[in-house]
Amino acid sequence: MTRDVVFSGVQPSGTLHLGNYLGALCNWAELQDKYNCLFCVVDLHAITANKYSPSKLKDNILKTVATYIACGIDSEKSAIFNQSAVPHHAELCWLLSCYTPLGWLNRMTQFKSKAGNDKSKASLGLYNYPVLMAADILLYKAKYIPVGDDQKQHIELTRDIANAFNSHYQISYFTPPEALILQDSARIMSLKDGLKKMSKSDASDYSRINLDDNSDAITEKIKKAKTDSTIGFEFSLLQDRPEVYNLVNIYSILSNINVEKTCKKIINYNMESFKKELADLVITQLSPIRDKINDLLQDKSYLYSIMKSGAERAQEISSKNIKDIKEIIGFPQI
Repeated sequence: MTRDVVFSGVQPSGTLHLGNYLGALCNWAELQDKYNCLFCVVDLHAITANKYSPSKLKDNILKTVATYIACGIDSEKSAIFNQSAVPHHAELCWLLSCYTPLGWLNRMTQFKSKAGNDKSKASLGLYNYPVLMAADILLYKAKYIPVGDDQKQHIELTRDIANAFNSHYQISYFTPPEALILQDSARIMSLKDGLKKMSKSDASDYSRINLDDNSDAITEKIKKAKTDSTIGFEFSLLQDRPEVYNLVNIYSILSNINVEKTCKKIINYNMESFKKELADLVITQLSPIRDKINDLLQDKSYLYSIMKSGAERAQEISSKNIKDIKEIIGFPQI
């Protein structure tokens, strides 16, 4: 029986962090035995802002691949590859652009937030970013996309584009994909602002715990994490204490108990003792991942071989599908 396809990816725009791990990577590892998984390093997406170093981009791609493996993605079970190694991503992006009304793209909130105040200076790539994301998914006819709640708009656009293509040719070639929404508990926020997601792009390194941080850095970041002046960890009050809720939530997830039970466990802690125990817990969980990343980065030829093999597996699917799509459109198959 053919397995349903799961596709997901991360931009190689910086070191992955605790939010990426708890919100995505550890969930991906659990999908491998049930689905045909393709985990991509979306390097085409990474150049849309035009603010990157080519040499740094190469390093980040390798580091992202190493992080995937260190977090439990098995290259024997899943295809791990970089997006630019499979040219059908860019080709399908152009084809799908021809079925995507401008009005749909004008509604996308991510472009508005990333383009800034002067949208006329933003690149076409940034504007068309959601169509490339749709192409990433539809190229493999993926059924499920593991995403955070903030990415639902992109999945809805992908479904709209799939339906628009089907309607144009009066066929049912694409099956609109479904989002696998990650649990609310896995939404990890900035250590400096409990209302913002933990992000690679935040200017302050103290806003996040990077997966390659050493123990001293983790301890220091948690020690300096923003809290408030309220004493205690009363569960009913946490919703109005976003920074404290975030720290308790991280503790809860890593301890595999819910937030309410966590509050009962730490009810007599002061903030200093809680942060110390949280730091120890984070260090215990992340140290093996950090060490594995560092070991893998010592053998770049191995990482390139993983990417090459993954790209070949991905192209086995993409080459057939792009051929079918071009046949539907009416292009001669030479």
